[in-house]
Amino acid sequence: MKKLVSLAIFIAIAQIAPAQFSVSADKHYILKAGKPFFWMGDTAWELFHRLNREDADKYLKKRSEQGFTLVQAVALAEMDGIRDPNAYGDKPLINEDLTKPNEKYFEHVDYIINKAAEYGISIGLLPTWGDKLNASTWGKGPEILNEQNAAIYATWLAKRYKNKTNIIWILGGDRQPRDEKDIAVWRAMGKAIMKVTDNKAVITYHCQPNELGSAEWFRNEDWFTFNMFQTGHCRDVPVYDRINASYNTIPTKPTIDGEPIYEDHPVCFNVKDLGTSSAYDVRKSAYLDLLSGAFGHTYGCHDIWQMYSLKHEPVNGPHMFWYEAVDLPGANQMRYVHKLMESHPMLDRIPDQSAVLEGNNSPAERVQAARGKDYLFVYSAAGKPFTVVANKISGTNLNAYWYNPRDGKTEDIGTVSNKQNNKFTPPSNGYGQDWVLVLDDAAKQYQKL
Repeated sequence: MKKLVSLAIFIAIAQIAPAQFSVSADKHYILKAGKPFFWMGDTAWELFHRLNREDADKYLKKRSEQGFTLVQAVALAEMDGIRDPNAYGDKPLINEDLTKPNEKYFEHVDYIINKAAEYGISIGLLPTWGDKLNASTWGKGPEILNEQNAAIYATWLAKRYKNKTNIIWILGGDRQPRDEKDIAVWRAMGKAIMKVTDNKAVITYHCQPNELGSAEWFRNEDWFTFNMFQTGHCRDVPVYDRINASYNTIPTKPTIDGEPIYEDHPVCFNVKDLGTSSAYDVRKSAYLDLLSGAFGHTYGCHDIWQMYSLKHEPVNGPHMFWYEAVDLPGANQMRYVHKLMESHPMLDRIPDQSAVLEGNNSPAERVQAARGKDYLFVYSAAGKPFTVVANKISGTNLNAYWYNPRDGKTEDIGTVSNKQNNKFTPPSNGYGQDWVLVLDDAAKQYQKL
């Protein structure tokens, strides 16, 4: 009888205990409930601040249908988030005091986090945007963060959400720490979150474009879980080299591009000369990042990060309202990224440019390779032919096919020998004609996509 009672208590505790995020044994991937978690993210920075509950529900439902697994959103938002109230007229703080959060405002945040969980979406939660510490270059602030109140606010926020199973923490908010004083503020916030969550939180930092990502300041911090880059909004930035360098740096941390080029964004903020970014731009960024060592990827859209509508002043010339932009082609094509990455054992995958002879092409014509023990993915950004080196994966014979990043369809190649180098020519080539070659050890009988 005692055994039955103990078993019942164990089962009850197991059901209550939250399935937290963690890091894989090799330190390159994020797990959820002990299983590989594919981060297919979106930057919806103004989600809590600008959308009402009905619109937030529509947005989250759409992103779930498109294969997104995470949304990055900010509690103290960028667009005058302290003084401009949310959709219900509530501001996040009482008297702009970081130690006095407004319960009504955070009830709305609660609703969205809970609704996201219902759709299988996690939240990359930014406690604040960076202008609340540093508004010297842009942003309305006000600059209210300091080392003391940052710890108090982070403690309050962590206590509120420590039992949520869909929270990953992102500090910073588009800022480089200027000095040790800034670093101390973010350190205080990170340590406070870790203390409340018994060191179970998964935390990173969102910085501006740089060579090392957020690891430049925080790699050796005990609260810092994974490295995050920002590409910025120019075409063909070789961030894949930075990601690969981060992948191979000690101490090992998972790495990701948390803000690549956005769809529908003025390229390099120069729409007159360079136009706006396309589905191809964001698609290419995703595959190059992932095959260079990133554990996941964040998509972004210029119309959506700011949740542009008639209610709000446009920033840098958005083309359409957010509820139209959710159906842009690049967003819909992220489901094919997700599908490919989960089609083979994720934790086996390592970046390996030695698998192709043409591994040093320019960004516009890049050929990027990653492999598992018994499979190989090769992305050709412009459909350029390439040569796969023999015996990089297991198997005497390999099943081969092309995966089309534009529509998720496949074209069969047949079986090739793994005992010799093999040259492959994608079905089409040129601007926008990207392809992924999939090679599988024939003996493993992977299901074709």
